[in-house]
Amino acid sequence: MRNWLVRVFVLLAICSAVPARAAESLEQTIAFLFHRIETTDATFIRNGQAHTPQEAVRHVRDKYEHFKGQIKTPEDFIRLAATKSLLTGQPYLVRTRDGKEMPLNTWLSNALREHRENEAKKTSVRCRSPSWERS
Repeated sequence: MRNWLVRVFVLLAICSAVPARAAESLEQTIAFLFHRIETTDATFIRNGQAHTPQEAVRHVRDKYEHFKGQIKTPEDFIRLAATKSLLTGQPYLVRTRDGKEMPLNTWLSNALREHRENEAKKTSVRCRSPSWERS
């Protein structure tokens, strides 16, 4: 019985330490979103003009630098730097290869949700019971 309690305590200690280590910083999450923009096979529309992914990420990065002091969460980043033009108020759009368009903020929010789900899966795999506990 005592040996079992020690094993449970050790397992709990390990799993409680993993989320702190696995939690991504704001900068890492924003870097992921920049990478997603830059490497996607799509066209970005700003104020009616088509832009490459590289041009889009450069523009969003400039807006991020402008609003950096106000950005506390990835959602703030999307809302302030990747939603609409400050000059015209027009939403930024993404046009995929199949011709479908969607607002950039929706597209990035979906990417963020998928990213968080993948990160959560990685964390949960690290905290599974060791094989000696399952027998």
